[in-house]
Amino acid sequence: MMLIDSHCHLDRLDLTAHEGSLDKALDAARARGVGKFLCIGVDAANAPVVKGLAEQYGDVWCSVGIHPLDLSRNGPAGLDWLLSELNHPRVVAIGETGLDYHYEPESAPLQQESFRYHLEAARQTGKPVIIHTREARADTLALLREADLPNTGVLHCFTEDWDMARAALDMGYYISLSGIVTFRNADALRDVARRIPADRLLVETDSPYLAPVPHRGKSNEPQFVCEVAAALAEIRGESLQQLWENTTANFHRLFPLTAAA
Repeated sequence: MMLIDSHCHLDRLDLTAHEGSLDKALDAARARGVGKFLCIGVDAANAPVVKGLAEQYGDVWCSVGIHPLDLSRNGPAGLDWLLSELNHPRVVAIGETGLDYHYEPESAPLQQESFRYHLEAARQTGKPVIIHTREARADTLALLREADLPNTGVLHCFTEDWDMARAALDMGYYISLSGIVTFRNADALRDVARRIPADRLLVETDSPYLAPVPHRGKSNEPQFVCEVAAALAEIRGESLQQLWENTTANFHRLFPLTAAA
């Protein structure tokens, strides 16, 4: 039985607890049953870094893209750049991309332009998109409907309401939940977690951010996806084994390039 951390930033981990060693941090996760890791691209500078990690470790895969909050430094990801970066056997997804009006509402037009480039790259490559969305529900859903991708993707670290989740699910997207579901004030999100179909749910850490209870306040790391999964199994009234099996199968269905290894 295997669990997968479907969204982590291995190049940003605080490795103090592991003597500065990423190998030891990954081994700690592997020892708890975490069998694969998806390391996420956020800008042009870290694209070669995440690809290098995916080349180095057989159980690490990666994505490339420009995070909506990194556009002020990078500008929108051009389609040619995306297509070039995506042409790599260890790059299994596009992003993270999307819209975030919580922190930078003034950059909404630039974010939308970049998001459209990512969605077009998904159309041309068939690779799924990893979507960050915060306080941009209407525009996120509108652009996804406009793109009408057959290969869809995932709304990662989901924190929105059930209406948005249901709209995304109706378009074929997956929903990924993080340690936020363990937070004391996350009752609304736990209600969403109960309602996500078993064949559309993923789990993630988003490490080094958003460590779950009982590690909240500490730097997050991939092994803590086990705590996220345990919380979700309890919330959903499922066995831990069933949740592990379902989320692993879902990950391989959404990211088929990872399934063979």
